[in-house]
This record gives sequence, C-alpha cells and structure tokens, in this order.
Amino acid sequence: MKLNELTAQLAAGGCDQRLAQVYGSGPHDVGDARERLLTLLERYSTAFGDGDVGLYTAPGRTEMGGNHTDHQQGAVLAGSVTMDMIAAAGANGTNVCRILSEGFPEISVDLGNLEPNSQEFGTSESLVRGIARAITDRGYDVAGFNAVISSAVPGGSGLSSSAAYEILIGVILNHLTCGDGLSAAELAQIGQFSENNFFGKPSGLMDQMGCSLGGVAHLDFKDPGNPIIDPIPFDMEETGYALCIIDSGGDHADLTDDYTAIRNEMKDVAAYFGKDVLREVEPEDFWANFADARSATSDRAVLRATHFFEDHARVELQAEAIREGRFEDFLETVTASGISSQTQLENTYSPKKVLDQPVAVAISVAKHLLGGRGAVRVHGGGFAGTIQAYVPADAAQAFKEEIDKAIGADACHILRIRPIGGALITG
Repeated sequence: MKLNELTAQLAAGGCDQRLAQVYGSGPHDVGDARERLLTLLERYSTAFGDGDVGLYTAPGRTEMGGNHTDHQQGAVLAGSVTMDMIAAAGANGTNVCRILSEGFPEISVDLGNLEPNSQEFGTSESLVRGIARAITDRGYDVAGFNAVISSAVPGGSGLSSSAAYEILIGVILNHLTCGDGLSAAELAQIGQFSENNFFGKPSGLMDQMGCSLGGVAHLDFKDPGNPIIDPIPFDMEETGYALCIIDSGGDHADLTDDYTAIRNEMKDVAAYFGKDVLREVEPEDFWANFADARSATSDRAVLRATHFFEDHARVELQAEAIREGRFEDFLETVTASGISSQTQLENTYSPKKVLDQPVAVAISVAKHLLGGRGAVRVHGGGFAGTIQAYVPADAAQAFKEEIDKAIGADACHILRIRPIGGALITG
C-alpha cells in the first residue's frame, strides 16, 4: 500500500481492529499503538520518501519455564509479550537492505555477499546478512528493502531484543520476497542460525520461538530441526496475577564467558556419558554414575547438570498446570525453578564480580514485597539483566512503585502475554 494511503487509513481508525488483535482491545492500547505507528510512517517518509510500505511487528519474549534448558535440547515454556519491535518497510528494487533503527546510524547490507564475517560479529548487519543467507538456502531469492525500526523492547532487558530484531527482519523478507511462505517456526530457526553463525552468539532456540510464535507455547527441542510446538491457550487476566519483568540494573558487559561456561559444563557432563547434550543422557544413568561424573568434570558442572534434569522435567508440569487452569501450582514450580537457578545453575551473579549481585538483590526485594504471594525467579541468561515476578493483579501497581524505588526508575515493567508473534500488521 502507498505510504500516504496507509497513513490516512491508520489515522482514520481503519486499522484499529487489527491493532486490537495485536496489542489489546482497550482504547488506550489501540490509541497508543496507532500513534506509535503513525510516527514510524512519518520517519519512513523522511528517510526514504513515498512508495509501497507495510507495517511489521515482532514481540519480545518471556521465559516462563526452562532456564538454560534449550541449548541442551530440553523443553521450555515461552510466551510473547506486549513490548514489541515495529518496522515500516518496503521493497527498494535493489540488492541492498537499508535499515534505520531509532537511535542508531543507518546500516546498509549488500545481499550479494551472504558469507559470515568474524569482523562483523555482534552487529545488526551480521544478523541481516545471516537471515538473508538462511532464506536463500531454503530456495528463495531475497531482495533489498528500506526500513525504519522502533523498539519498545529494551536492550539487555531479558526480553530478547536481539531475537525480536531477527524475527522482525525475517518477517519483512518473508513477506516481501517469499510470499509469506515461511512458517513462524522456520523464521525462528532462521533467526537462531543467523545469531549462531553470523552474529557469533551460541544461543538456543527458545528466544526466537518465543518472539515468533505468539501466545504461550510448550516447546520441546529434542530434535532441534523439528521442534515439537504445543500452543497453550492462556489469558493472564483470568489468573488474577500480573506478569512483571524487573531490570536488576546489572551490567551485561563481559558476560559471554559466563553464559558459555554453563553450556560447556553441561556438555562436559554429557560427554562423560558419550553424548553431545544432556537431553541424550537418561537421568537414571546420571544419578547412578554421579560420583564418577563429578570426578571427571567438576562440582559446578554436575550441579548445573542436576538443574537441567530437574528444570526440564518441571516444564511439563508447568504446561499441564497452565493448561488445566491450576495457576497456583504453576507458581510453585516457578519458585522451585528459581531456587534451582540460584543454588545449582548458579546464574544469579558472575563469579568474576562476586561483590556485585544485582539479580539476587532484585529477587530479595521482590520476595519481600510479595510477602509469600506469587512467585519470583531469575529470567533469561542470568548473571545480570532481569528477574520475573508473578504479582497479584490488585497489588501490581504498588509493587512496581516499590521496586522502582528500591532498584531504579522504571525498573519494573508490567506486561501481558500477547497472542500474535512476528507478523505483518497491515500494508
């Protein structure tokens, strides 16, 4: 659709029904989304002029179950959240992707070169290049586009801003060059491929799946190439609780070695049993040979392996509890997972900075404020970053105010699970 036509339609409320599907049906939800998208179209016009354009979205994700289980081909419970990344994008008739993200210089990616480059690791350019490569490997001819992007998913928030970016770029290319032929699961796999091989980060698949699928999904990565996806109908408001994600204020710099150590130590235990990942090891064999595995690896490695086996098993219990409407039982498993992450996985602070423990501090403050209600746990990779809390809905605003007072301004975000993942909004 022409940019001026789309702008007029959006301003007149012609897209409100679709916005309600994506962002919620309240007047505040729709109105805020409309204004945000109108601002985005204005930025696109300034940067690239008129022409055909569409509006796209990719949400952040929350990890509801399974902390550091996905990279060992375990199970997770993931949900898409209302904070998202949006783009206005249109084909430009060239072989170059020009992308202007709010707050950053414009990037340009030549699709004639789709080889990984270690000097490009860690950049947005690398992600775009890797996504384009994965799509061409599936038999599609990719082409250039212009895009402006705005993100409400804070970097380092534990809501997977990098995965949201990957899914957003994937959705744009899927619509403009693939006729929407790629499924949400395929787009997630494409995003992971790019992050692993072009961005240089050895992530699992949960982040991309959580951003791509929408709603809540029980994901089993026993066969990573063909993950089992079990969507679970879920309405947070019916539970009487609100989902809060709290930024502990910790610095994410120099934590790659800490994340990698978890993965490597779990794989060391698996290797003792002649396997590649812990999912291939039977828990009974692990416990029958615990002493020898401990001697062959380390205390921390077997503790982390113990966490994997227990948290992987918990995901099934969590999925059943949500499916059957037993939310209090779900909260008990969240608490158990959080304790395991602190005491066995050991990802609430970096051993390189033992005096700095912002995640543990945030958990302690949240527990105090909850007073035995709800649940709280480390969220995502850990060491710095965020925690997750389920707070009685009638106390959520007061909880946020107290968290912000103790941890930092706007540290607490009250979110909802949204039913739609990465998608074309309109255009």
